[in-house]
Amino acid sequence: MNKIRLVAVLALLASLAHAADFFFHDGDRVVILGDSITQQKLYSTYIEAYALTRHPDWKLSFRNSGWGGDTAWLRQRAHPDEGKLFAAEGAALDAMVEKSVGDGLARDVLPLKPTAVTIDFGMNDHAYQAFRPDIFRAYVRSQTELVKVLAKNGARVALCTPQPIEENPQKADANEKTKNDSLRKFGDGLKDVAKASGALYVDQFDPYMAIMTTARAANPPQHIGGGDAVHPGPAGHTLMAWAILKSLGATPLVSSADIKCGFWSSAKNEQNCKVSNVKFSGGTLSFDRLDRALPLPIDPKAEPALKLAPVVDDLDVYGLKVAGLKGDKYALTIDGAAAGNVTKAELEQGWNMACVKSPMLDQAQEVLQLVFKKNEKYFNRWRNVQLGKDPDPAKLAALDKEIADLEAKIDATRQPKVHHFELKPAPAAPAG
Repeated sequence: MNKIRLVAVLALLASLAHAADFFFHDGDRVVILGDSITQQKLYSTYIEAYALTRHPDWKLSFRNSGWGGDTAWLRQRAHPDEGKLFAAEGAALDAMVEKSVGDGLARDVLPLKPTAVTIDFGMNDHAYQAFRPDIFRAYVRSQTELVKVLAKNGARVALCTPQPIEENPQKADANEKTKNDSLRKFGDGLKDVAKASGALYVDQFDPYMAIMTTARAANPPQHIGGGDAVHPGPAGHTLMAWAILKSLGATPLVSSADIKCGFWSSAKNEQNCKVSNVKFSGGTLSFDRLDRALPLPIDPKAEPALKLAPVVDDLDVYGLKVAGLKGDKYALTIDGAAAGNVTKAELEQGWNMACVKSPMLDQAQEVLQLVFKKNEKYFNRWRNVQLGKDPDPAKLAALDKEIADLEAKIDATRQPKVHHFELKPAPAAPAG
């Protein structure tokens, strides 16, 4: 095997190793289970968009099964007597939880035949009050049952803590502290459940709390994530998705390549991409690049989150490194359209182009918008038609086709394309 092929094989093996560490796998049918925070269809859509754009060759489907007011014992789906549930212990508790969780999953989750499920409960479970051991007992038993039933039906499970409550953005008052102390204890219990059951534990409470605490030092006028005390806006959901994805094993690499300019210009160290037709003439560098992934699409409404957490560094590295340039500053065009300016020093160090305006980022944003549309369509199909008073089979079939058509369009849209890059010396700024 020649050296070039060996490098390519090693890069492919590295890429496959990273993919193997990711919670989602090729062929997965993913269900996102939770309460009203999940029902917002924000963090779940951002996570879905990451998986779809980072692995465009994978066959994946995602379904959001969030229900406002729900809990680990699936209150909104099975309606157990909570007074009796919290008072029960031992065999009585087991029986109540098994029925409630079993009925709720049988209706809303198991028919989807999931192979991977993320669960985000705890916000309603702690009842917005000081820690109560009786509720905690029901919570732990219910989370354990969720994992048991899902695993028995062939699904891997990730148990997520909720993000903290942020009642007053300008100070941490006693009421908020009481609730968050309770949430933290529920999170500690969830960690024990994950360890005992073999589920993946996902902590978004502590990373979000650290960001919230730091941001408050600047006396912000509103919640750091937007929205309200319990339901963040797009920025907060981006922070949630960042924390969750990191725990799920998501990696930053989109793709990267090094290019050496000179008499024999060439590309090397290509990771998850292929660079061809490298030319360096008259101070201009040009090349074609085919990536095996797209940059992470960030919801335009969520951009404040990028100033609060290293979302781009942790999840979105689309690298270009160039050596041998002579000028100090360069203008980049991609497919003939202006994409931005960059310095020689930045290119020598390695430039992350993830947030640069480009056809690739536009393509990823189109994927994100299609995923939003598909998720709204599925929510309507599930909640308003399937669970409606008089579900119409013909309407369900029509909606299923619309969802399938959207998923086919998403799959087509997320496929990478070859793009032509040119780096030309930028004109010097006028004196004075």
